[in-house]
Amino acid sequence: MAGDPVPSVHSLDKPEKLQTLLKQDRGDDCLSCKIVGGGAFLGLGAYSYISGQAQLEKQRALILASNSRFGMRSRSIAITATSLVFVWLGIYRIAK
Repeated sequence: MAGDPVPSVHSLDKPEKLQTLLKQDRGDDCLSCKIVGGGAFLGLGAYSYISGQAQLEKQRALILASNSRFGMRSRSIAITATSLVFVWLGIYRIAK
């Protein structure tokens, strides 16, 4: 503590570079952490697609009878898009 140099006001007033801060903030992930994290997202994407489509088919008659603005096609697209986002996050997690 006694040997620590006191920074000048000028050096404290100057903002740090964003790229330097991002490099310092980046944590080192081990390979197994990447695989487990990415696998969790990939599994979540597969599960949400399979279970979402199954529930949608189970409720098909009720949805069609309700005359909702959102029919079967838009709901199916929403389930597929959500699942694809999870799969993309899994791939991104494994690749980074």
